[in-house]
Amino acid sequence: MSVAFRREEDDEHLEPRFEIPIPPGPNLVTPRGLALISERVVALQAHLTELAGQDAGETRIKAAQRDLRYWQTRQITAEVVPVPSGKTVEIGTTVTFRLNGKRRVLSIVGDDEADPAAALVSFSAPLARALMGAEEGELLEFAGKDDAIEILSIAVTVAG
Repeated sequence: MSVAFRREEDDEHLEPRFEIPIPPGPNLVTPRGLALISERVVALQAHLTELAGQDAGETRIKAAQRDLRYWQTRQITAEVVPVPSGKTVEIGTTVTFRLNGKRRVLSIVGDDEADPAAALVSFSAPLARALMGAEEGELLEFAGKDDAIEILSIAVTVAG
């Protein structure tokens, strides 16, 4: 029979669903970051139980299962960083610096904890990578400019 005359299945028209990409490199987290990941896993497990009880559609269940796989993988691979000394910029510190003359404050955190709007920047972000290992008073290159960053202060972020 010709392909033109066969009945197509409904899911042939759906967009394929791929796994959520895992950021490359180690999964370094603060204690707060690990707690947030654990909370997410518990919430997704409860959501899946709720969906099963509601006889929700297969698409919604598969999406929730995919999310749960991602967060469980992040939980299993999480490496909690030691409490920083506060002498250098590290994951778990809040750094006050001047970037091209403008004063800024950022906290360096793990990938899944990052929220740039709340000044929580992933350690893998270009700006965080430029700051890592710097000491108070140090001048750093950034975006091809010498002395673009001046470290004003470093504080250990209270993990919660």
